[in-house]
Amino acid sequence: MIQRRIDLARVKPDAFKAMLALQSYVNATPLEHSLQHLITIRASQINQCAFCLHMHLRDARESQERLDLVGAWREAPVFSERERAALAWTEAVTLLADTHVPDDVYEAAAEVFSEQELVDLTMAVVAINSWNRLQVSFRALPAVAHNG
Repeated sequence: MIQRRIDLARVKPDAFKAMLALQSYVNATPLEHSLQHLITIRASQINQCAFCLHMHLRDARESQERLDLVGAWREAPVFSERERAALAWTEAVTLLADTHVPDDVYEAAAEVFSEQELVDLTMAVVAINSWNRLQVSFRALPAVAHNG
């Protein structure tokens, strides 16, 4: 049985507040909420963060079909050019050690996002990756019904 290791908000409230401040910045950006959900879902899939996946899939106001296809976005015809660029950027930044964020991914993102939007997009990816790393490290558990 997986058990929670540390409750960040209880053990280090200032660290938790710092993360909330970063998230508040991201939430206040003009990036579309649907795009932000795609970013959080894709990064959380890559990082295998059950806590964040559960939370963001529940919060997403997307069609179930689109949510089901986020993991296979390259082959799915339901995402716009802007969404595809954001998902490619999310993957490259999330897998930084492997990808070093290639020029072609940057160029595709720069075609559909302004410099300001690209900074906001990157901050959104940084935020969810930070949340994923905290939640996976400290074994935060999603609030789901347990079978067995």
